[in-house]
Amino acid sequence: MERDIITIRDYYDKEQKGLGARFYYEFKQTVRSLKINPFYQIRYDTIRCLPIKGFPFMIHFEVNEEKAEVYIYAVISTYQNPDTAWIK
Repeated sequence: MERDIITIRDYYDKEQKGLGARFYYEFKQTVRSLKINPFYQIRYDTIRCLPIKGFPFMIHFEVNEEKAEVYIYAVISTYQNPDTAWIK
């Protein structure tokens, strides 16, 4: 997942200077909001999704209430076909 974030950041920097930094900032802000309230909509079985503000990507994650932990599995483009994504 970390490699995906770097790839996305680098892509946006090639498109427009500073856009990659803005993407990374919004990603970090979204992760911070997960720490405060992780109970967003369940989309696939137990997988929840939260969009990254201003970018066509969603964080796919799971909440373990017993351990009070959030597991981030992927950051996937909203343009990606869910049938070909890793989440089924």
